[in-house]
Amino acid sequence: MSLPVPAIGCVLITNDDGIDAPGLEVLEAVAATLTREVWVVAPEHDQSGVSHSISLHTPLRVRRRGDRRFGVSGTPADCVIVGLRQVMPVLPELVLSGINRGANLGVETVFSGTVGGAMAGLLHGVPSMALSQAFSDRNAVRWETASQLAPGVIRRLLQAHWADGACLNVNFPDVPAERAGPLTVTRQGHGLMKAVEVTARIDPRGGGYSWLHITRGQSTDGADTESEVIAAGGIAVTPLQFERTAEQVWSRLSKELASVPGVRTC
Repeated sequence: MSLPVPAIGCVLITNDDGIDAPGLEVLEAVAATLTREVWVVAPEHDQSGVSHSISLHTPLRVRRRGDRRFGVSGTPADCVIVGLRQVMPVLPELVLSGINRGANLGVETVFSGTVGGAMAGLLHGVPSMALSQAFSDRNAVRWETASQLAPGVIRRLLQAHWADGACLNVNFPDVPAERAGPLTVTRQGHGLMKAVEVTARIDPRGGGYSWLHITRGQSTDGADTESEVIAAGGIAVTPLQFERTAEQVWSRLSKELASVPGVRTC
């Protein structure tokens, strides 16, 4: 028997694509199906790839964009902190970050500003989810898939116990909503990211500049990972935490260094 969905007094939403991004508009509509009080605190500009970054040495400008709607000159994590500590009169029951244009899978979750926003909510003790929509054509993103599926997915996840030490990374597949597979609890895996490359160019005035870009390839992850579930058309949800100790390496390193003078192992 399923548990009742907890009542939601208010929701804070953010993203990393910027406050004017179409995915945020979709998420606002999704959040409105969960509660009557939706607060938006999102970056004024695209902050993709900033991870969990917070602006410790740069002042933040907060600009009112409407009723319970604010743009911030900072990162998604900045936005969540400003929302929780400055803008909102009370803490929300839920933080939602997204809906990102493009899946956040495997290693890319480490760099993702969308995930960084959810992690900032986790840091402050608020149940938090990152949501992303996979695409094969960036000019034809299936926003309607996330729009139709996200309300039910969020309600279902709110019935479970997961918010004491993890945020959830939810990815919707690049298929029509009616063809999407089941919600599947997944592991992070490695994902599709292969490397970060540099392209050097010369500007019209003769100065040099560089673009960074991510290269991706086919996944060789296990069947229980995000990338494989998304490739099969399913909806992936992965619990993510701050603790990132490589346990197997920790064990091996502890054994190998146990007899070395001047080295202490726990």
